[in-house]
Amino acid sequence: MAEPVVSSADTVKLIRPQAAIGRAPTAVTAFVGRALKGPVNQPIAIGGFDDYQRIFGGLWQPSTLSYAVEQYFDNGGRECIVVRVCNGGRAPTVRLPAGASWLTLAGVSPGTREFLRASVDYDGIGAHETDRFNLVVQRIRAPASESIEDQEIFRRLSILPGADRPLADVLAESRLVRVLGAVPQQRPERSGGAPPAAAVGYVPSGGDGDDGDTLTNYDIIGDARSGTGLFALRGAETFNFLCVPPLSRELDVGLPALLVALRLCRERQAMLLLDPPLAWDGAETAIDGLRNWPLHSEDALMVYPRVVGFDRLRGRYEAFGPAAAAAGQLARMDLAQPVWSAAEGDELLLRSGLRPACPVTDLDRIRLAQGGVNVLQATRTALRPRLSLRTLVPEAGVKHDGRYVAARRFALFVMTSIERGTRWVVFEHSGPPLWARVRAQVTAFFRALEDEGAFVGRNAAENYFVLCDERLNGAAQEAAGQFQLLFGFAISRPGDFQSCLVTHQPSGSAVRAASVNRYALPPQS
Repeated sequence: MAEPVVSSADTVKLIRPQAAIGRAPTAVTAFVGRALKGPVNQPIAIGGFDDYQRIFGGLWQPSTLSYAVEQYFDNGGRECIVVRVCNGGRAPTVRLPAGASWLTLAGVSPGTREFLRASVDYDGIGAHETDRFNLVVQRIRAPASESIEDQEIFRRLSILPGADRPLADVLAESRLVRVLGAVPQQRPERSGGAPPAAAVGYVPSGGDGDDGDTLTNYDIIGDARSGTGLFALRGAETFNFLCVPPLSRELDVGLPALLVALRLCRERQAMLLLDPPLAWDGAETAIDGLRNWPLHSEDALMVYPRVVGFDRLRGRYEAFGPAAAAAGQLARMDLAQPVWSAAEGDELLLRSGLRPACPVTDLDRIRLAQGGVNVLQATRTALRPRLSLRTLVPEAGVKHDGRYVAARRFALFVMTSIERGTRWVVFEHSGPPLWARVRAQVTAFFRALEDEGAFVGRNAAENYFVLCDERLNGAAQEAAGQFQLLFGFAISRPGDFQSCLVTHQPSGSAVRAASVNRYALPPQS
């Protein structure tokens, strides 16, 4: 008996979709820069400036990053990712006596504010096990403090390289220390003297830590293979904006670092938030500077002018880059409305404590907006012309959707959500049943957005499409271990689709813009 024929559209209706696609966050900002203390080249999630103070040491005059993170949270930011980078720098060391020699431990994190201490004991170690010892390492808040910020306990370490739990190998996984130099031939001595009368003793780190020098563009860029600098963010969860504060109070981030940052943003469906150059100290200077500005992209956003705020460390008012405050304001907007319903004419309004560093007339605001630069405001007024936030492209540089921050953020939100929400396919066998499940899952995601008014079309055919079949997943893709999905969605005009191709494979997933013949699209159910 012949099998019944089921069309693709019918299959989507019959196959129960995978779990609903989760909506990606829209207002997480990543920061890369210099900090007083903390892990280096690791993306650390931060939920408030108290977290930043605890992990990275708080405000520090040489750290433009520290002021940027504070202003981000002061202006409405809720969560961010921080990557600390260093130019040189040296971690403190702890020297533990070991007979006629020393066991030297070096901290993992450089800086003069990294305070470590270590303790050795032989508890539970047999009298014949003369190579073994226990080690406790602590990071404390200040010298001689009993406020412990982190602690690691290592049992039954051995100074013998061929034994189980050899010292150097075990400490290679430590968050706090590494072995510096050769392992001594004698195990380290018990800290605090002989038992039972002696209390537990600790050996503090010396004052040999160093904070390093002012950052360079090469420090910010880092290395892709080792995952340092900007490339450390490849190991981070989703972020929506990337902010690289100035290298110092008098030194802008250079074009090479900005170009690498922009490329990373394109990989991660994020936007690069840019501070204006220090030389743009007035509206006319900024407008002139835009004529030769070398970086333009729908994935970049620049705000102007710099902002003035009270520097608590210097005890006077100072100028700062405005990008971090703008990121906080964008996060604050998302609390009031979903990313797809950003109102025309939304303004970036500074909270009390910050003010624009120079005045900008209404005419200059319009001229700057035509070049893709957004002007910060201290107050809202009905008399001022309302201008939608622009991406960093000239007015005639891209099509309508690419000129406006709201449209671009919505597009990145859709791309990120679908890419993340369909990663499960790498664990499944490719074929018609899987293709149908994916189509149903992505279609359900679009329908939910449609029900909430995210699109402007009258029906599904004008708002989105989803393709996942043998045309995208043929023998070549199967041989390469790839799974592909094509979708499109209309933001500002019905039927004017932005099309994206998602590629999943065991080594990772990616999403990129794609071209599609609209006449080859199937009708949406």
